[in-house]
Amino acid sequence: MPDEDELEELRRKKMEQLRDQQGQGQGQEMDEEAMRAQQEQAEAQKKALLRQYLTDGARKRLNTVKMSKPEQGEQIEQQLVALAQSGRVQGQIDEEQMKQLLQELTPDSKSFNIRRR
Repeated sequence: MPDEDELEELRRKKMEQLRDQQGQGQGQEMDEEAMRAQQEQAEAQKKALLRQYLTDGARKRLNTVKMSKPEQGEQIEQQLVALAQSGRVQGQIDEEQMKQLLQELTPDSKSFNIRRR
């Protein structure tokens, strides 16, 4: 799978960078760089999982949610990754299934009643 090859290439490059930095002994900067590399690796893995389990339509819908509500979009991505890693996703999630997931994961909008006196 090309996604796995890309991930492996990213991992290899990051490990080389970390080894180079350890050789220089940069202390705190190395820790920050290691954390940044770890975050980038986690982000790459998340994107690969989403690419594997979501159809194009579902991915577009998720991106639309992320554009309008970034926090909610990140939360939904995390939920999808957790579902995929636990093996609770059979096949790919299409746009209709994504709509159902979004309805389940988003809180109901609050309605307001305004009474005039």
